[in-house]
Amino acid sequence: MDRPPSKARAALWMSGWLLLMLFVAIGGRETLRELNVFQVMEIRSVFGFVMLLPILYYNGGFRAMKTTRPLAHVSRNLVHYGAQLGWFYALTLIPLSQLVSIEFTMPIWIAIMAAFFLGERMTLWKIVAIVLGLIGVIVIVRPTTGVVNPGQLIALAAAFGFGISITLIKSLTRTDSALKIIFWMIVVQSVAGVFPALYSWQWPSAYVWGWLVVVAFCGTFSHFCMARAMLYADATVVVPMDFLRVPLSATIGWLLYSERLDMFTLLGAALILAGNTLNLLSTDRPPIRATA
Repeated sequence: MDRPPSKARAALWMSGWLLLMLFVAIGGRETLRELNVFQVMEIRSVFGFVMLLPILYYNGGFRAMKTTRPLAHVSRNLVHYGAQLGWFYALTLIPLSQLVSIEFTMPIWIAIMAAFFLGERMTLWKIVAIVLGLIGVIVIVRPTTGVVNPGQLIALAAAFGFGISITLIKSLTRTDSALKIIFWMIVVQSVAGVFPALYSWQWPSAYVWGWLVVVAFCGTFSHFCMARAMLYADATVVVPMDFLRVPLSATIGWLLYSERLDMFTLLGAALILAGNTLNLLSTDRPPIRATA
């Protein structure tokens, strides 16, 4: 599926992704105060499916969700499910800003996989954006020697899984719509998590039910935004835009959870913004055509 490249449209859709993912992080932390990660993930998927039904109805119903690449969808969503489990669990172990910062090791994996498996070209601007973004992440985290928090290792494993998942999304957008990608994500993850969720089930409080709705809505439609962004730009263009989630998450952690926000965070945010700006101002390239 060809689309004329447009970094402006990609940036617009990524803005939706950023906002919704911030709400996912807040909602995840609040719900995990009472529930385990399997239950949160399952309720999110079920609620997301219900929220998607009206959109499905106006886009041809379930018949229109047929795909010629079922194995690719299943593989992508099982990897993504495992990465999400790790991300939510790490959210209970380390500060929000640190979790999101570690998550941004994934552009390294995405750049490598997109180059090898999707035929994407690594330009100077893409490399500069990624390097500046990663330097900004390091400045914010300021890793030190000593005992490694298990949450950091879990977050790193989740980042690797997200890298695989996003690379597969880019591949899927060449043949399937964003709506179809989201539909299969919800179906596969609902099936994968139903038994662990039922085994550990406990009834949520009214307060947590409210946050579960937020997590379900934002978690579902954030991926719609990501898939739409991928239609207008390469993965190595889209993902560096997501670096802005690091300083935004640091700010949320400071405001809501009294996590420290200092000059290092501000410096890292400036480096991340500089990399994204250079990347967005670079010249658009012709669209990539799907090959048989």
